[in-house]
Amino acid sequence: MNLSVFDFHCDTALALLGEDRNQAGSLKKNKYHIDLERASVLDGYAQCFACFTTPLEAEIPPVVLFERELASIQREIAKNSSRMALAYTPDQIRENREKGKFSAILTLEGTAGIGYDPALLEDLWNIGFRITSLGWNEQNPLTGSHLTGGGLTDRGREFVREAQRLGMLVDVSHISDEGFWDMIDIAQGPVIATHSNSRQVWNHSRNLTDDMFRAIVRTGGVAGCNVCGEFLGEAPTVDTLCDHIFHYLELDPTGKHIALGGDLDGVEHLPQGFTGVESWTAVARRLQERGLDEQTSMDIFWNNAIGVMELAVYNHAK
Repeated sequence: MNLSVFDFHCDTALALLGEDRNQAGSLKKNKYHIDLERASVLDGYAQCFACFTTPLEAEIPPVVLFERELASIQREIAKNSSRMALAYTPDQIRENREKGKFSAILTLEGTAGIGYDPALLEDLWNIGFRITSLGWNEQNPLTGSHLTGGGLTDRGREFVREAQRLGMLVDVSHISDEGFWDMIDIAQGPVIATHSNSRQVWNHSRNLTDDMFRAIVRTGGVAGCNVCGEFLGEAPTVDTLCDHIFHYLELDPTGKHIALGGDLDGVEHLPQGFTGVESWTAVARRLQERGLDEQTSMDIFWNNAIGVMELAVYNHAK
């Protein structure tokens, strides 16, 4: 199967640091969910690499953890430059695919590593970061989480406005319900959920309600479907993941607002039939067996992610 995959979220940057968070592993081949050898089954591949920083990583200060993750990913891109390249724009992602190279896109999950400071977003943008969340599972100076509750603070609103001014996509995965709606109220561009499934299919606070998904659609954003077993359902399989995608299609028959956000290397339990990056082909095959047309499949697996990046940059240019 000729399949191109754009995945909005993985935690491989953290996994590559190893258990002691000091000794970097290899992106070429490893024991985790994503490596270049297994990704070679894909016709094209763009992967967002999240730098994960929260104060819950108590043994290492968040800013140090952020610096180590960023350095690890940059080092791996340099070591594997014949097979992958950092991408700053949608055009570069397309060009890399035409050259037979995979694309790496930098993203931020949790903002403790930059001190929750909106003024640092422009520096991140210049480095290559194209997506930011406001937090992870903790309450912080910007917002509450899906575990704590609590909406955006004034500083959180400033953070959202600055990110969208730059053309950076703002991610609502992990945010509280209150924070989600606060963000929708002030959004001046597309809002995305990089790795969030449907709460209607499986009632978990990390998943999106139907109204949330519809609100994301109205901003021009997308929701990236996630392979974390905890967010899929009881005893999940590849079919369970397909159930979440098909439910989103009921709410968005165009299929233009659904994408992938695997959360690979950030989860312990994968659905039966999914072992790593190579398994996206099995998901695409099963979706088509269940009646999904080829164009919608291409949109979900590749086109929609590029499209929302272009929309964010267009809004920035206005």
